[in-house]
Amino acid sequence: MVASTTEQLTVLGGTTVIVHPLVLLSVTDHHARSVSRNSSKRVVGVLLGQDNGKTVNVANSFGIPFEEDEKDSKTWFLDHNYIEGMYDMFKKVNARERMIGWYHTGPKLRASDQEINDLFKRYIAKPVMVIVDVRPDTVGIPTDAYYAVEEIKDDGTETRKTFLHVPSAIEAEEAEEIGVEHLLRDIKDSTTTTLATRVSEQLASLQGLQSRLRDVHGYLRDVAAGTLPVNHQIIYHLQDALNLLPDLSEPGVTQSFTSSTNDQLLVVYLSTLLRAVIALHALVDNKATIGRAELEEGADEKEKDKKANGEGKKGEAKDGKDKDKSEGDRGL
Repeated sequence: MVASTTEQLTVLGGTTVIVHPLVLLSVTDHHARSVSRNSSKRVVGVLLGQDNGKTVNVANSFGIPFEEDEKDSKTWFLDHNYIEGMYDMFKKVNARERMIGWYHTGPKLRASDQEINDLFKRYIAKPVMVIVDVRPDTVGIPTDAYYAVEEIKDDGTETRKTFLHVPSAIEAEEAEEIGVEHLLRDIKDSTTTTLATRVSEQLASLQGLQSRLRDVHGYLRDVAAGTLPVNHQIIYHLQDALNLLPDLSEPGVTQSFTSSTNDQLLVVYLSTLLRAVIALHALVDNKATIGRAELEEGADEKEKDKKANGEGKKGEAKDGKDKDKSEGDRGL
């Protein structure tokens, strides 16, 4: 008996897929080695870890040979014998890591994903599919997790298979955190200040928020145009998010925002003024130091000249005495 969409949402609604940094590095390396930069091809691989019911822990992965026709998405090839051989070797290394799903580098869902997911059901009863966005300009969390469900329509027509999105997160163990910190230490520019790094991170967060809002806007526009059906669960979540926004029409809220902004701008103004005063002080101090150094050099040169002149006069006097003495010897 096929479970209804509501029951499936209830079962999978609290499931969270946790992806480790090792998996992200492995998928990125797989894509970089297999696909050229200007190509839109994707790579496919197997996810290993533990499925604890409400939490799916993706701890490891390996790539598999995969080819598909870019013009016809229904034409694809996947070596399932390679999957079995690699999984047997991974079980010998770490028996705790089970096959829990598969990944591809999308970056979006494709028409052949359902067929590939059905192939993985030979090995796993409920495989999780994780799309890893490996594009360098990606902002936010680069993973999207899905489960395949059968959607039952209210009009009694034939059920169809679709993917249900579940929350995903990036978490790391202590050893992985140390490795990621060493990796970022080699990548990040050490000349940038902490303030510049913080501002760049906030800018990246705002860009991620903007992309999510753009997706929401596109979905609502398609729903209003009749292109997509209404999903009441999504509408409920959007309504909850909009209810959290402040009412800017109230004078009290506007006044509090203005006061907070003025306080922040005052701190920025004082910081700029203080920085300018410190810079001027450093400039004056530098000029004074250079002036003192020049005076000391001039005094040293004068003393050297005096010593040179004194030694010259003594030499001339000595030469005169020697000359007189020689002339006196000749007279005798």
